[in-house]
Amino acid sequence: MMTRRMLLLAGSGGLALLVLGRGGPRSSAQAAGRFAITHTDEEWRAMLTPEQFAVLRQEGTERPFSSPLNDEHRHGRFACAGCGQPLFSSETKFNSGTGWPSFWAPLEGGVATTEDRKLGMVRTEVHCRQCGGHLGHVFDDGPQPTGLRYCMNGVAMTFKPDAA
Repeated sequence: MMTRRMLLLAGSGGLALLVLGRGGPRSSAQAAGRFAITHTDEEWRAMLTPEQFAVLRQEGTERPFSSPLNDEHRHGRFACAGCGQPLFSSETKFNSGTGWPSFWAPLEGGVATTEDRKLGMVRTEVHCRQCGGHLGHVFDDGPQPTGLRYCMNGVAMTFKPDAA
């Protein structure tokens, strides 16, 4: 029989695993310091909004359906909100129904990936190749021709429409 004490201990243990499993506020890619653009946390905080800092530098996730970029349908390019690195073309954007901007392929040289073992599962984290900012994750349930779904946080990107 589960007592209230056992339930509280189990909940506390789960919370501790969740917090400790994050591996700190930076991804292994960011911690490695192997990016062309680097700044201190104080510099990043001055450059980014609090929401951008939470996602790009602390690997947070925005609420689904909260980004205007989810409904961006013009032709253009999506870039890193931290450094301006071009990441995705609107030609590869699709509606995944997940609530986050999704793409079936990045621009060549725009992103890099690392293994993410947080939250008790293995996923592939996507980050900006130039500054290491966390963008989201890539999954193998996307449309052809790649079969991939780059599920990105809209707050981590900017959009520049093609010139008319």
